[in-house]
Amino acid sequence: MSDLELAPSAGWRLRPFAALDLRLSPLAAVGIVILLAFVAMALFAPLLAPFDPAIPSLRARLAPPSWLEGGVAQHVLGTDHLGRDMLSRLIFGSRIALLVGFLGVAVALMIGVCVGLVSGYFGGKLDAALMGAVNTLLAIPNTLLYLTVLAVFGQSLLLLILIIGCINWTTFARVVRGEVLTIKRREFIEASRTIGQRPVVTMFKHVLPNVLGSIIVIATMNVAMLIILEASLSFLGFGVQPPTVTWGRMLADGRGYVATAWWLAAFPGLMITLLTLSLIFIGDWLRDRFDPRSDS
Repeated sequence: MSDLELAPSAGWRLRPFAALDLRLSPLAAVGIVILLAFVAMALFAPLLAPFDPAIPSLRARLAPPSWLEGGVAQHVLGTDHLGRDMLSRLIFGSRIALLVGFLGVAVALMIGVCVGLVSGYFGGKLDAALMGAVNTLLAIPNTLLYLTVLAVFGQSLLLLILIIGCINWTTFARVVRGEVLTIKRREFIEASRTIGQRPVVTMFKHVLPNVLGSIIVIATMNVAMLIILEASLSFLGFGVQPPTVTWGRMLADGRGYVATAWWLAAFPGLMITLLTLSLIFIGDWLRDRFDPRSDS
């Protein structure tokens, strides 16, 4: 009897994924190619970078890209104000951008999904308390919160990832809670309760698989947002500190040379734009695939 009662759960859970049209749109294909290129760049940075990104060479400072007048062949994208190779710094900078983006979202996802599941499933006073905490956190300006915490506790990479994750979980919590409120009224959830399954088992075995689509879409979009956030914090001097290379720090270093050495700010800005656009393209494609109201 219990198998028959739980059958709708498995059937309903698998249909949305089995019925998905996973054919790539042109923009999604471009986004995936760009993202994979950045991932490969980050993984093999020591092999791809022609120079050590932290070693200066004052004789070669502010050398333009090799195709411009005065450029040097070994510095394809030129050098910065300390003579460090721009290409090497851009390659190593991809590591921090991807680490902060993906690990920050992983932390936010774990916190937000658990809060959303518990809040939506149990409801009542617990739901009110958890959503009150979410609303309180949303009421505080995020930038002020980041700067305050980083100024007090320091600016290491690990701390930055934890802070970003612990502040950005609210979106996951609100979306998951909203979907759980609807899903928990379905027959297969009632069947799970009837046969005596524990709430934790029901939440993670029967409820969570039905909200995975929304979680994946939000996570993809949030990676792009956190990459921009990390670059912004580094630009302001509150991100990862030198000698670690970050695109935001490269932008900050180049802002005083925009008129005379445009490549110092242009190339890191281009990297940030390309990476975030690739994630946005992928996120839009995933949203269309998982959204049952989409005709695409």
